[in-house]
Amino acid sequence: MSAKGMIDRRTMIGAGIALVATPALAQKATGFVSHRPAPADRKFVSKSVEREIVRVSKKIGDPKLRWMFGNCYPNTLDTTVAMRTIDGAPDAFVRTGDINALWLRDSSAQVKPYLHLAKEDADLRRLYHGLIARQSRSILIDPYANAFMEDPAARTNLSWSLDDRFPLKPGVAERKWEIDSLCYAMRLAHGYWQATRDKTPFDALWAEAARLSIATFREQQRKDRKGPYRFQRRSNNPTESLMLDGYGAPSRSVGLIHCGFRPSDDACVYPFLIPSNYFAVTALRELAVVANAARGDAALATDAVALADEVDAALRQYARMRLPDGREVIPFEVDGFGNTIFMDDANVPSLSSLAYLGCFAATDPLWRRTADAAWSDNNPYWSRGKVVEGIGGPHVGLGQVWPMSLVMRALSSSDDATIRQCLRMIRDSDGGTGFIHEAVDQDDPAKFTREWFAWANGLFGELIVHLADTRPQLLAETL
Repeated sequence: MSAKGMIDRRTMIGAGIALVATPALAQKATGFVSHRPAPADRKFVSKSVEREIVRVSKKIGDPKLRWMFGNCYPNTLDTTVAMRTIDGAPDAFVRTGDINALWLRDSSAQVKPYLHLAKEDADLRRLYHGLIARQSRSILIDPYANAFMEDPAARTNLSWSLDDRFPLKPGVAERKWEIDSLCYAMRLAHGYWQATRDKTPFDALWAEAARLSIATFREQQRKDRKGPYRFQRRSNNPTESLMLDGYGAPSRSVGLIHCGFRPSDDACVYPFLIPSNYFAVTALRELAVVANAARGDAALATDAVALADEVDAALRQYARMRLPDGREVIPFEVDGFGNTIFMDDANVPSLSSLAYLGCFAATDPLWRRTADAAWSDNNPYWSRGKVVEGIGGPHVGLGQVWPMSLVMRALSSSDDATIRQCLRMIRDSDGGTGFIHEAVDQDDPAKFTREWFAWANGLFGELIVHLADTRPQLLAETL
């Protein structure tokens, strides 16, 4: 081996990247230098995550994909976590990446790829304790907010939120009402409980936030009044504000939960966002499991299940439509009057992610038809370019593919050819950075948005760990 090869090899070992299981692998890896921060500069260190990087990297046959996994999988821990204590208990602020704010959605998804390691890792358990507590305190500040400041007494410093019509409370970074924000906090609690059976985070604070979350969902069913939530913003982009004095488009009360904004942070066209309502049903039932098993709180569990059953019944009645070719599919948004939209947005929850979220079995015929239609020109935000194809959304614009749509497609597929194609496109859409971006140009991935986007990096890492455990032969291929 050349001296240059030895230097590269030592650099990667020092960074914890397992590209050196054999001399052949080390030679292949030459030139792929880790883009992780130096060990002393990492925000949070988990020995079990470092071991997982080594374990999984040995199974990845494609050198570039292996390098990207080493960069992306630990990115949340390396760059976004701030740990402290409050009243002697852990507190974890997990920023989304290049925006210094905590999104309930992003922070939950960012730490999901490490859940399977938490039972045997006290450091990771401390992180989850701190994040579950931070999310609970944030929800109690304002259950309608999607993003929060690190300092709960600070006013927002996000430039786009400064001139919102309705003032924000201290601690709130942005106040876009998105059903999935509360769902993700429920999902994180359930995931942690399932992985560890640790009751510690599920204290009175958590239960109070859970009860407020359920009450907020009920309030946004708008059975007898519009409720307190309104949002308007000065912007030349119509997806940044809500019509009709900030309440959103007209709707008929049918038992579904109203939503102001999609998980892309774009305004809904019709106020019943169907993927988020499905997610609410699943997350509420997961909340009930935690309430019963971790707290013995039958009242909280019963309340969660009752609301889940009510929304589920409404979905069965209103969450169906037919495409022009006659296929019955799940709509993206409805208004209760019979108006529907079929499209899909790459952000999760989406129609394409409903199997990943556990809302449908991956073999369910209705969901399968819907996902296939979303990955086609039936969806105005699906596109195919010279380098990559996939789903985008209005947030960035047409012809911009979000790599997380490729991750969702791969995670939900049982077809090796489909998964292989997704891996190739993910590998080839990094713009040479070794990381996953928010959106990339379908013809030129060197044009991308968000160089530091920890949610997307974590989803990619989650996919690779999943394939290492379920399809090791496919992962061992050189793509």
